Amino acid sequence: MMGTGTTGHGPNSLWHARDGHDTTGRLLRAATGSGARLIAEAATLVQGWAVLADPIAGAVYSAPAAAAADGVHAAAAPHDHPYSVQLPAAGAVLVLAPAPTTPAEHTGHVAATTAALLEVRGQRAAELRGEQMRLHTTLLRLLLAGHADAVVDALGGGAYTHVTVYRLTGEDTPAAHQVLWRAVRPTLAPHADACTLLGRLDGELVVAEVHRGSDDGRILRLVSRLCERHGLLAGMAGPLPLAEMSTAYCDAAAARHSATPAHRIVPADAIGAPRLAPLLPAAPYARWAAAVLRPLDPAQQHLLLVWLRTGSKPSAAEALGLSAGTVRARIREAARLLDADLEDATVRAHLLLALRAPAPADAAADSDSDSDADSDAAADAASGSGSGSGEAALRNAGEARLEALPAGILDTGAVRAWAGGLVDGLEPRLRIALTCWLRHHARTAPAATELHVHRTTLTTWLHQCADHLAQNLADATVRAEIHLALRITRCGPDAPADLPRRGGRTYRRA
Repeated sequence: MMGTGTTGHGPNSLWHARDGHDTTGRLLRAATGSGARLIAEAATLVQGWAVLADPIAGAVYSAPAAAAADGVHAAAAPHDHPYSVQLPAAGAVLVLAPAPTTPAEHTGHVAATTAALLEVRGQRAAELRGEQMRLHTTLLRLLLAGHADAVVDALGGGAYTHVTVYRLTGEDTPAAHQVLWRAVRPTLAPHADACTLLGRLDGELVVAEVHRGSDDGRILRLVSRLCERHGLLAGMAGPLPLAEMSTAYCDAAAARHSATPAHRIVPADAIGAPRLAPLLPAAPYARWAAAVLRPLDPAQQHLLLVWLRTGSKPSAAEALGLSAGTVRARIREAARLLDADLEDATVRAHLLLALRAPAPADAAADSDSDSDADSDAAADAASGSGSGSGEAALRNAGEARLEALPAGILDTGAVRAWAGGLVDGLEPRLRIALTCWLRHHARTAPAATELHVHRTTLTTWLHQCADHLAQNLADATVRAEIHLALRITRCGPDAPADLPRRGGRTYRRA
């Protein structure tokens, strides 16, 4: 595809073979330096501007830098820029905008030579790409194994402290890997502000941006465009300290389970912080969560959080890199330590709230009600009842259980307004069906059996529930919140026996 607005007439239109020889020599010398120098030389030769535009990365090289946006637009809509020249080059588009006095023959020669040299540079880069990709995969595995210091040394000791992780899956993952590699142009140069590692681990495309605590969002924008272009689903986690790479890796997989074609990339914090949690009274909520989770160590808490986010033990095993049997055994051990039935939907919803509760000290500092309680405690102490109150507080903390939240914590106006705004307006049949389905952990067959309706009927009702609630019922965190909202707002048992019947095979009673 080529277009130019020059006419080739006038005193500057003469173009000879010697000019072409000199032009080729200048471009060859520039190409031995870098792609940026080659594009800059091309812009000088046509007395205008030059841009190498990539469909994912945008402007790869631009001379001058201010021409980047025009070059990307010209590559995307060449008919809107009839006075520019566009040629495919190295998987991207070379765009030249010559000066009006530049001969058309000269512009065409510069464009063709530059595109050919870019192809040569691209082929040379492709020859080295396999070795570089293997190196990146090795560095990713070292990070996951906890050898962060060794990886930082391999990257040139750039004082990197944090990492942001993306995990992408889809049928077009191999092609997406090549495209993202060209767009990111990853290097292991020392003392850079950030370094991006790309690799395929167990069929997934893993992207780890190692940086110094601040993420400029460039890789996020590239991954977002890549997901849209290649139909991938992605989860994102971070920034987290380099030492917590394995945690970020698991969290990214958990977030990916909530991705949909409508929302192809999901941050881990978008599913890890329930909307109900910020509405609960901070101090009693944090104290209850700390007391409930006291028997568990951080590794056990993280495993439970990944399990609750992904919604199933096999999905949690995939995210954690463990076998399904190991995950089941560790969940059974956690249930024993918590002395709770983790197969109960309400217990799971409470456990998710507990795992995302603020630290007790932070909650106390931010809670006005807690300061009032401290004043009351001081008054009790002055009257001689302080020691008894302390013993009662310790006794209450020891009696905290997952089966029940602290008294009155869900009775606030803010919580009831949230629950009503979420589930009010559901028809009785939809409300009962949704309650039953959530109680069966989103399994349609047993829920349909208890409701005495056909599975197809229940599936149709669930689609209607999702449309009415404007919620993604495939997200385990969303399901946990809806379950609690239904319990907060219920006026009756919402039992299958109360399901309205209209006659016919799909509505028959047992």
